[in-house]
Amino acid sequence: MKLRVFTNNADKSVARDKPPKIDAAESASSETESKRLDGRRARSQRTHALIIDTYLTLLRETQRIPTADRIAARAGLSQRGIFGHFPDLKALGIAAFDHIMSMGLSTPVGDKPQAGRQERIRFQVEVRARNCEAWLPLWRIVLRAYQAVPEVCQRIEMLRALTRTRIELMYEPELGTLPADQRIAIVAALEGIVDFENWGRLREHYKLSYEAACEAWVHAIDRLLPPSPAHRR
Repeated sequence: MKLRVFTNNADKSVARDKPPKIDAAESASSETESKRLDGRRARSQRTHALIIDTYLTLLRETQRIPTADRIAARAGLSQRGIFGHFPDLKALGIAAFDHIMSMGLSTPVGDKPQAGRQERIRFQVEVRARNCEAWLPLWRIVLRAYQAVPEVCQRIEMLRALTRTRIELMYEPELGTLPADQRIAIVAALEGIVDFENWGRLREHYKLSYEAACEAWVHAIDRLLPPSPAHRR
């Protein structure tokens, strides 16, 4: 005799709607793998930064582009470890150049564009002078070694564009009083004043102290800018 089995369709629907059970061991394994990958990524980022820092340190010490052997020895890595992060020394040099650029442009302006004329000038001079003092030697070496590299040329143009943008932001009250052609001329002149090499001439050729060079920039910018609007003095 055949037995007839009766099933409840509602029970089947409920069973289908239940989420699958997650095995505790599988969940723990997945979490462990995620932490392992995060740790590996963090180590990779630290090594990447270490290689760039070592490159720039040797560049400052020797005043020449360091070899892969010297970078590896100083960083405590193998050459394979270095080239695992950078395909060649040119790529490493470009990464170092990017680091210099980021350091030079990383200071936020905050509410300074709304400050008075002298406060804005001194803030801009302080930031720019500090960057020039720290990075001028390296800037010269990297430019000399990579001046024909299109990627570096693009970055130089980008840096100059960002510098102009910052000048226009900080001195908008004064520049805003000028017609377009005069505004362009004044921005170009201000860009030349705070150029890396202009800082080098003040410090090396004219033998000015850091403080005196800053004051020279403040005076030059103040003289070059048109009068501030009465409500912004």
